Amino acid sequence: MLAILAIPVGGAAAAFTARVQLLPAVYVAVPVAFVLGLAAVSAYRRGRAQLDRSVRRAAERPVRVARFLALAGLYVAVTGALALAFYGLLHLRA
Repeated sequence: MLAILAIPVGGAAAAFTARVQLLPAVYVAVPVAFVLGLAAVSAYRRGRAQLDRSVRRAAERPVRVARFLALAGLYVAVTGALALAFYGLLHLRA
């Protein structure tokens, strides 16, 4: 969940404070989102492994939700990285 919120929080910090500009905030937020997404995938995999080893399978739904949030966080981070790469390419050619 934190990986999904990292980039919008960076944008909000740039919007509501005069000390933070948008581009440097996104330069920081995208790698943070990627690292948090990797941590979420790791936590999901640990949770799934514990669920597979348990006798009772009562916690299947939270593991599915964790998987969705982890992959969505990675998706947001990769999308942000692609946007920054495209911006850099346009800025380089201009």
